[in-house]
Amino acid sequence: MGKMQFNALVNGHTIIMDGPEKVGGEDNGPIPKPFVLTALSGCTGMDIVSLLRKDGKEVKDLAITVEGEISKRHPIEYVAIHLIYSFTGDEKFKANALDAVNASQEKFCGVSNMLKKIMPLTWDVYYNSEKIFTNKKPELETA
Repeated sequence: MGKMQFNALVNGHTIIMDGPEKVGGEDNGPIPKPFVLTALSGCTGMDIVSLLRKDGKEVKDLAITVEGEISKRHPIEYVAIHLIYSFTGDEKFKANALDAVNASQEKFCGVSNMLKKIMPLTWDVYYNSEKIFTNKKPELETA
């Protein structure tokens, strides 16, 4: 599509990928690698919303932040991913929100399942700003 731009047709929708100007692109879209993180957040987020709605336990808001740790050498790739689920809503749905996250991560999210096979994938869950769960492994102290 010119310079560094690629257009991808996904299920009838056009997605633009491009490089920044410093590498010869025109910055008309994101670079490709972050789409992996986007796919992960969309997959798990849709699972969670679907599970909560199915049970009539809707929360007010769900924000998912995905942090990808990249390698220091080529090929530059993600070597670990961490998700932060932040819910707001009625306190009576706190346990339901956590159950939905766990169901997504353990049973439903195909993107999570694929990524867990090749790298550590961890997550924290917050409900009304209170951390209610973490599966992030503690950092090991080295001498």
